[in-house]
Amino acid sequence: MSPFLKMPRSRGTQAYIVLLLVVLVGLGLVASGHWRRGIVVVGGAFIVSAGLRAVVPEEQKGLLAVRGRGFDVAWTAFLGISLVVLGFVVPPGPDA
Repeated sequence: MSPFLKMPRSRGTQAYIVLLLVVLVGLGLVASGHWRRGIVVVGGAFIVSAGLRAVVPEEQKGLLAVRGRGFDVAWTAFLGISLVVLGFVVPPGPDA
């Protein structure tokens, strides 16, 4: 088996890969014209990432860690909440 196909050992990295796939789905929705749904999906992925970073043990953090735990949780939660709010607050255009 190729070393590129092995599942990462740390729970944080495994979660990061799943969250990255969810973000790609959200970006696909945006690209296909469903920007509201897509931006909410991307924001939701960031919120879940913040929650996971808060509970995953330090020795398992893997790619979920960027800076310290507090910064990671606060920043990704802020980004996620901001994107979700944006998805609901921006009024629909004239063609919606």
